[in-house]
Amino acid sequence: MGMLVYAVRNFYNGKSGSELMGKKLGILAFGNVGRNVARIAKGFGMDVYAYDAFLTADQINASGMATAVANQDALFETCDVVSLHIPATAETKQSINYNLVGKMHKGGILVNSARKEVIDEAGLLKLMAERTDLKYITDIMPDADAEFAKFEGRYFATPKKMGAQTEEANINAGIAAANQIADFFKTGNKKFQVNK
Repeated sequence: MGMLVYAVRNFYNGKSGSELMGKKLGILAFGNVGRNVARIAKGFGMDVYAYDAFLTADQINASGMATAVANQDALFETCDVVSLHIPATAETKQSINYNLVGKMHKGGILVNSARKEVIDEAGLLKLMAERTDLKYITDIMPDADAEFAKFEGRYFATPKKMGAQTEEANINAGIAAANQIADFFKTGNKKFQVNK
């Protein structure tokens, strides 16, 4: 959310920015991180929408934090800001593309704190050249960083992935991994298995 505040305030370049209150935030993938983004966005007075291919609309709505939309196209069509939390899989790689992002409202902001592989960089560069109202912010430096940097005032990337760069986050990740390993030995739960 810090990057989003930075973006709506025009990267603190001295020009007037805008408020988050009343803006529509779309969350693509409503897992643990997506739910925390929704919680914080609600504190800013944003209207939160979500889509997750692995959750039903009832499950999203029951959270009380977001309103479900039918699919990711509807999320991009509905929202002023879309925050990505999808993994990089065969289905999602380069799925955030020219056509999808092009559905966003005027002044739309795409926030990528997922994986750089989910972005079709060539398509997004083309769209940003055509639509001077769009902004792209990410905590994963794209391969085409130099090309994106040409869109001064509409692009920001951290030099490296910063999502969990705190001492507490590292401790919490270790505890979560230990609990998952213990659960596997206790119950056989393979939910978090990486290699199959």
